[in-house]
Amino acid sequence: MLNKDHLYVVVLCGGGGTRLWPLSRNITPKQFIALVDNETLFEKTIKRAKKLVSIDHIYIMTNQNYLPSIAQFAPDIPPANIISEPEKKNTALAMGVISGIIHSRDPKAVVINLASDHLIANEAQFVTSMLAAANVASNNIHFVTVGITPTFAHTGLGYIHADGEISQESGLPVIKVAGFREKPDLKTAQEFLDTGKYYWNANLYTWSTKLILSEFEQLSPDLYQHISKIMASVDTPMFESVLNQEYRLAKDEQIDTAISEKTTKLAVIPGSFGWTDIGSWNVVYDEVAKDESGNALIRRDSDADWLSIDTKNSLVSTNKKQVVTIGLENIIVVETPDALLISHRDRAQDVKKVVEQLKTNHKEELL
Repeated sequence: MLNKDHLYVVVLCGGGGTRLWPLSRNITPKQFIALVDNETLFEKTIKRAKKLVSIDHIYIMTNQNYLPSIAQFAPDIPPANIISEPEKKNTALAMGVISGIIHSRDPKAVVINLASDHLIANEAQFVTSMLAAANVASNNIHFVTVGITPTFAHTGLGYIHADGEISQESGLPVIKVAGFREKPDLKTAQEFLDTGKYYWNANLYTWSTKLILSEFEQLSPDLYQHISKIMASVDTPMFESVLNQEYRLAKDEQIDTAISEKTTKLAVIPGSFGWTDIGSWNVVYDEVAKDESGNALIRRDSDADWLSIDTKNSLVSTNKKQVVTIGLENIIVVETPDALLISHRDRAQDVKKVVEQLKTNHKEELL
């Protein structure tokens, strides 16, 4: 049974959000932006974490550029619990390193990993699901991912194939993971949905640090050699220099390919708590209040406004300007001081291509 004295929450805060340009930028990625109301996604995540553990058991794995934002939005997190990556090296190294740091301080630790940019509708059910996962993980036999029960045939997410119930925990089934599937086409996604054996992969991993470090050592020894050296330097004067050196030498790999797709010790618990990954402006549109014409206004300053004439099912996010639209339908308008995005809602995913083109054109000031 889980001892909550050894339970920790890690908030992974590494950046991203290119499909939410021009609001989401390198310096201020989507988790530090109030996208759907007056509270940032990061603030919402920290509030959820506090429902699981005390503040001194919350850790943040982030980028050095985001330390000022973390200090602004989570000033009560102990400085020793905030680890900044010297460079981006994907989820496997980040999750392995932060687990190793916590393990160095508490060898009995169980860690719940949360992304900093998700929305959760039913937080009570979320807490129940994550604590159930922690209870299972505390036995050191399995580590757990909470898979999101799919509500439609989503083609933009990876899927977890679950087959064979292991046990029950807090009224929830604990199911053996049979494999992972990459983002499918619509026909395949519908087939997944119809079986009832597939879940959206939200990277909501929970594990004992003892077990996951053992898995790194066996399944991804090249990454483990860097993690172990960083662990040996924790809370010593050498920590920063060792962290910098080992990060530079380590490879870039996702946790799914480094560990999850190779292990025999992963279980999934279904999660049904209104999970949303705010990955595009179309998702933002779905999450905010709309008027009788299906229009949604996100006013980021009291001077901003939108005059809509014969416009339907559209989203406007404006900073200070008066926006006017006439005779339009299913559009997205996002205004910032140095950029203006206008897109059909059906093309919201293509905003990522804009960022790629800006990089090609060396428009770093807009990234």
